[in-house]
Amino acid sequence: MATIDQQFVEYIVKTLVNNPDKVVVDREIDERGVLLSLSVDPEDVGRVIGKRGATAQSIRTLLRVLGTKNGARYNLKVVNTDGVDGGHGTGETRADVEAVGELRADEAEDKAPLDGGEKADELVEKTRAELADLDDLDI
Repeated sequence: MATIDQQFVEYIVKTLVNNPDKVVVDREIDERGVLLSLSVDPEDVGRVIGKRGATAQSIRTLLRVLGTKNGARYNLKVVNTDGVDGGHGTGETRADVEAVGELRADEAEDKAPLDGGEKADELVEKTRAELADLDDLDI
């Protein structure tokens, strides 16, 4: 049975994505507080992150409010769902990752499909690198 925090994140994310049936929120408790790991369909990652991480940041802010109410500290982590290492070691700069993240989010908002092949793979890889950078933020 899902807890209220899992249901909360799940509800928000399912309204944002094209594939709501693939949204999964796992919950772990450790010395830092409650860690919610969010898995979504790879094509929906841009929607969840948003431009420059704005959507993910907004979800984290809402979780902070919920944490204040419940006396807990929440962390949200968006995890890769297909086993790729998140783009580490690809030589991308932070500016490259942010620029591609903006492009990916724009495409998701416009519901414009990605071109198949190498170009789409490159965008997905750079978006995963941005996710890895977001995971390092302590909010």
